[in-house]
Amino acid sequence: MTGRQERYYVDYDADFGLSGLTEMFALSPAPGDIGAALGLVTAKLDAYDLECPVFGVDHLDPDERSILGFDVSHDEWGYADDLREDVRGLVDSPLADEAILTVWRAAAGGVWDPAAHGMSARDWLRRVDGICAARPPRRAPGRRPAPSALWGHRPPPADEVRDDVVAEIRFCRERSAGALPSPDTLGALEEVAARVPELGFRLLLRVLQVHSVRIEKEWYDRLQALAERFSHSAALVRSGLDIVWPPIDPARRDTTWDFGLSGLTGKAHQDWRASREEIRSAADGDDIGQTPGSAAAVLLEDTLRLLGSALPDAALAALWAGASGMREAVEGRDWLRLVADVCRERLREVAPAYTLVVVPARTELADVVLREVREVAPAVADKFASPHWRPVPAADVMDALEHVVTRIDPDLGFRLFLRVLIELSVPLSQEQYDRYGAIGERIGYGEYHVSDVDYLIETR
Repeated sequence: MTGRQERYYVDYDADFGLSGLTEMFALSPAPGDIGAALGLVTAKLDAYDLECPVFGVDHLDPDERSILGFDVSHDEWGYADDLREDVRGLVDSPLADEAILTVWRAAAGGVWDPAAHGMSARDWLRRVDGICAARPPRRAPGRRPAPSALWGHRPPPADEVRDDVVAEIRFCRERSAGALPSPDTLGALEEVAARVPELGFRLLLRVLQVHSVRIEKEWYDRLQALAERFSHSAALVRSGLDIVWPPIDPARRDTTWDFGLSGLTGKAHQDWRASREEIRSAADGDDIGQTPGSAAAVLLEDTLRLLGSALPDAALAALWAGASGMREAVEGRDWLRLVADVCRERLREVAPAYTLVVVPARTELADVVLREVREVAPAVADKFASPHWRPVPAADVMDALEHVVTRIDPDLGFRLFLRVLIELSVPLSQEQYDRYGAIGERIGYGEYHVSDVDYLIETR
């Protein structure tokens, strides 16, 4: 790209490189010969034409990309480059050929064994490399998964991350229950991880998927933490693993962001129509560490608390306007009943045995939260929620918040309060923000929940 020095990074939401190729083989009918096997390699590369977003250019249309030098071409985002890097990491290593072959067989589900067709592991990988080499070079420079560099994250120390990947392989070897890969497979995988830990980690995930190894929540969380250090997508870990999820518990706070009814208000925008589909999107929004159905269960609990309260419909509408900034009014309890219906629909699909019991709200923080609401109320007395369309006096919003905090649920009230701060653009002092963070910590909010309002802090 002439005159442009900015770097761009490919962001794969699914598996990629050699581990992604083994997935292709594991999910395909067994190739009858080498030609058919190499055809699967070509098909894998073709499948990624224009499918992987690139940070900095994925918003451009094809004509704009072409003007900037990003021609819409075969394998534009360079899956072949990533596959070649993985291949070279094994071919050029001192690993025994048998160790490489063992890992390939296991990760590919035994669908394709190069040795049965007269090839060593390195012979096979060199044939794969030849197909990749014939592809045009990556149009977007920069090795995947470089998004970490965009956010200023440093790569993990090589020795430290190598030890952690090897430790997860050894943990698998020490297990005594359920389906497990063979000791030979795990031993060979450990050798690979010791040489190329990032590839070893992805191949470990593939082996766990192929062998349907049951993954307890604690183990799953460790795998996700490792993936984050490599800047991998959470979907790379979650997809295909047999995770043993704990029962749904609305009291758990396993999400890093806002959730429940306050999270739903945060998804509203000027074109939002409060439809069943839009509510369903929120009900489906389980975080990476949550049992499937958790988002719907928490949203349902918040909704039922309001439905069963004495809060008037007008106050419910004011609360929604103040927390969402929505131009479109909602019809009090009719709207909440729709939310509840959608949540139950989601739960019937993913957790049919689950029955929500709305437990008494935690009230120990009611006075603390109420003080924060009342401190802000005078500062917004002359403001309006949704000021350009069906304006609602901020005083009505704050009164509704007080009712929620004192008579319904301080946790829900505090979450809605944070949303109101955003919608009313309330300036905050550092001291206020620090207090909000302490409240969020006591309730158990995730890392980025309260920080949604940090931009409101006034600098002096």
